[in-house]
Amino acid sequence: MGIPKVAIVGRPNVGKSSLLNWLADRLISVVDPTAGVTRDRVTWIMHERDRYFELVDTGGIGIVDSDDLSADIERQIQTGLNECDVMLFVVDAKAGLTPLDEQVADRLRRVNKPALLVVNKCDSPKLDMESSTFLQLCSLPIATTSVKANRNRAELVDAIVELLPPALPTETAEGDELLSPCDMRIAVVGRRNVGKSTFINQLAQSERVIVSEIPGTTRDSIDIRFDVDGKSFVAIDTPGVRKKKSLANDIEFYGLVRAQRSIRRADLVLMFFDATETISRVDKQLVEEISEHYKPCVFVINKWDQALEQDMTTEKWIKYLMTSFSSMRHVPIAIVTAKDGRNIRKLINLAQSVFKQANLRMSTGRLNLSLIHI
Repeated sequence: MGIPKVAIVGRPNVGKSSLLNWLADRLISVVDPTAGVTRDRVTWIMHERDRYFELVDTGGIGIVDSDDLSADIERQIQTGLNECDVMLFVVDAKAGLTPLDEQVADRLRRVNKPALLVVNKCDSPKLDMESSTFLQLCSLPIATTSVKANRNRAELVDAIVELLPPALPTETAEGDELLSPCDMRIAVVGRRNVGKSTFINQLAQSERVIVSEIPGTTRDSIDIRFDVDGKSFVAIDTPGVRKKKSLANDIEFYGLVRAQRSIRRADLVLMFFDATETISRVDKQLVEEISEHYKPCVFVINKWDQALEQDMTTEKWIKYLMTSFSSMRHVPIAIVTAKDGRNIRKLINLAQSVFKQANLRMSTGRLNLSLIHI
């Protein structure tokens, strides 16, 4: 066992994602009044009171997803419960006790792991006093919190640390490693449904994020750490982007912002294209964003197995890319099938090579000499 995992669970809209962001002291999970925004497991490593632990934000238990992804979300929640060492059962003080809270309590009772009842949205001491109502759900230690009023964060952290299993030497070693700088941060960007999450799951060697034919399935930027040949990398799965004028709601807008921010904080960008689709305005906007921030980049043509069925050739696609992005002719191109893991390792090796080249420093004299010979 390495770092203990602390799963944040509860019905939809009780403030689980806000709680994660508050504890982490940064914007990680998407927060929106719409119920069911969180679909994948969103994680963050904490180092508090000389202990390491991983917070895991999960989707709302009992959500009926608008895109019919309820079964996928449920699978992610169950994985979070199976893997965790401690559960934070979050309820809403303002909404009061609901039948769905009772269903959640019944489910968590069967999990039989250390847990803490977190009565969230206690924006005033008066609501703190009323929080005892929730004790009829379960016999658990109780913590009252308010993200909005910034109340009782330290007390919540103390209560979490108290429930953690005894620390092992591997916890400190793994925690130091996870919080240490990685060798390269790779942003995986592209428009919706180009196969980014499938690629991420191949790197993680698990169903780390939900994969669906429904565009816009991924809503959060999710960091996945993986190792290759003794080197540590972080792949950033970003929400799929669509045209600005087509953004349907705040959730999609924040997805766009997250994709742009992921490009800025990455060391290298993998720009994904769908081999079966033509290049769109969104693709051009993303490439422009990459270019404006001078980011090393690899163009990745995905779903090549489907392109072969349409008698597509590599020569045609490469020529098409070069014509569409004439100012980016220096960018190398990789052809993969993420679903089958085809050429994934070659792509990572190529990314390392491009990153290494991008970090070469040339003296002024050598640069002048090179320009003379042009």
